[in-house]
This record gives sequence, structure tokens and C-alpha cells, in this order.
Amino acid sequence: MSRIAKNPIEVPSGVRIDLSGQAVSVSGVRGTLKMDISPQVEVRQIDGLLTFVARTKTKFSNAMSGTTRALINNMVVGVTVGFEKKIELVGVGYRAQIQGQTINLSLGFSHPVLYQLPEGVTAETPSQTELVLRSSSKQKIGQVAAEIRSFRPPEPYKGKGIRVDGERIRRKEAKKK
Repeated sequence: MSRIAKNPIEVPSGVRIDLSGQAVSVSGVRGTLKMDISPQVEVRQIDGLLTFVARTKTKFSNAMSGTTRALINNMVVGVTVGFEKKIELVGVGYRAQIQGQTINLSLGFSHPVLYQLPEGVTAETPSQTELVLRSSSKQKIGQVAAEIRSFRPPEPYKGKGIRVDGERIRRKEAKKK
């Protein structure tokens, strides 16, 4: 069996978990998250603990039990504490501004890049070159950070671009004559 799935999840106070068939709903102070789980996995809730058991003894079932445990743990952490990603804009004239639910990015193009934040994700700018994203869903915040990074990924010669969470860029040496 998956070693991750052997560890039960302790449900903190203030978090409500509803198990109905193959659907799991986790509610807390930061909202509600829902997920459909694999039919290969059985989730049991006993005295504030969630346990995960593979229904069959196949390798796939064991893998899915560990994956399900990790995803539901991320949901519990998301509705209690939440997740945060820091984005750094490196380059001359690169800056970010927030206008409601839209991020206005100046990235050296002839036009500004506008990015509409999805529901459940908030952003703030501590400085013009920093952007902080917050959400209760780890998957959603990672997807938003990846989409913003894709507008101007860091390049290896000068290091200019959008970096997520202190990403390090391996620099290349310029061509010699």
C-alpha cells in the first residue's frame, strides 16, 4: 500500500468534511472545495480522522490512495490556512498593477498584458515588481501562476522575465567572437 495513504488526516476544528459516494466536500473559514475521488479508493471518517484504503490490491489502487490522501490534505490546508505564491518581475520597465480582478502587466511589449483572475484567487502588489497571489485551492493558484509566467518566461542570458516563488535561472554565457 502507498506509504502516504497510511497516514491519516487529522481534521482540525472548524473544518467540515462531507463524504457522499465518490464526492468529497471540505468546508472551512476560507470557503468550500469539492472533488470527485477515484472509485479505486475508499475514504473513511472516524473520530476526526480521515483514513484512505485501496479497494483492490493493484498497484494503481495503491497509487490512487496516496494521491487522494495528498489532494484531500491540500483541500484541508487550503480551507484553514490557504496558499500563497509570490511572483517577481525582473527587467527594466516590468511592472504589475491590479485593477479590480484584472492584473495589468507591463512586460516590454508594445501593449500591456491584461490577465483576468479566476474566481477564488486574489492578488496584491507590495511593490511594482512583486505580485502575491492567494487562494484556498492549491491547483488553481498554481495554474494562475503558470499562466502569468507564460507571458514572459525568464530568459537565460540576462535573466529577464517573470519568476515564481524565488525561481533560480541558470545563466548562460554570451557568445564570444
